[in-house]
Amino acid sequence: MSESGVAVVIEDDEDVRNLVDAILKEAGFVVHSASTGREGVEVVRDKHAAVVTLDVGLPDMDGHEVLRRIRQFSDAYVVMLTARNDEPDTLTAFLTGADDYITKPFLPRELRARITAMMRRPRGGGRQALPQEATGGRPVLPDGPDETVFKHNGLALNYKARMAALRGSVLMLTRSEFDLLFDLLRSNGEVRTRADLVRAARGSYYDDNAYISEADERAVESHIGNLRRKLGEDPQSPRFLQTVRGVGYRLAPKRPD
Repeated sequence: MSESGVAVVIEDDEDVRNLVDAILKEAGFVVHSASTGREGVEVVRDKHAAVVTLDVGLPDMDGHEVLRRIRQFSDAYVVMLTARNDEPDTLTAFLTGADDYITKPFLPRELRARITAMMRRPRGGGRQALPQEATGGRPVLPDGPDETVFKHNGLALNYKARMAALRGSVLMLTRSEFDLLFDLLRSNGEVRTRADLVRAARGSYYDDNAYISEADERAVESHIGNLRRKLGEDPQSPRFLQTVRGVGYRLAPKRPD
């Protein structure tokens, strides 16, 4: 097996499939491909894929359904590839568990750079089980250095352990959701623009001078919406994430316990 691991390309268009195959091989992956959703699910399962590129418009089933099936057994990095660029489709992809979303046509170097950035981030951002207390079996966050452990209004996050909990209950977050929550917590109430949060979610692929598209910002908004749902936020009185109209988001003020 290569140093990068196994990648699976699920794509019915032969030209696109061959292009993505070549990009991933150049990046050091052992690549397997499939032209249908059902075949792709089995290849991901059999080959223990580390990275999956997944076409939304497959001939036998919707790409979002393929992703739902993959997420039942795999925590692979998944990039959705689609010719559609509408907000509901993007939101569905992230709700289902996608790590990134790229519209066709795309530049080969963009796909490779995004995959490289994802691979630098720890896997399992918040999905793994938390340690249990000796009494009662409630999950708790392990102690850690002050700069990586944050607590706010009943929410606790340990960055090094990639763990988060709300009032003792595990938060099942995707990698991007975890990284956005960490960025907002460590900002300590400072406003984070959508561009700031794109960089937090995507890592080193986006430097300070990189162009950030409307699609990137919509993806951040989708992640924030998912976070609010998982945190059980009251839109009228948020405890964790506040919208700053026309700018971005910030951490809500602390409240008495």
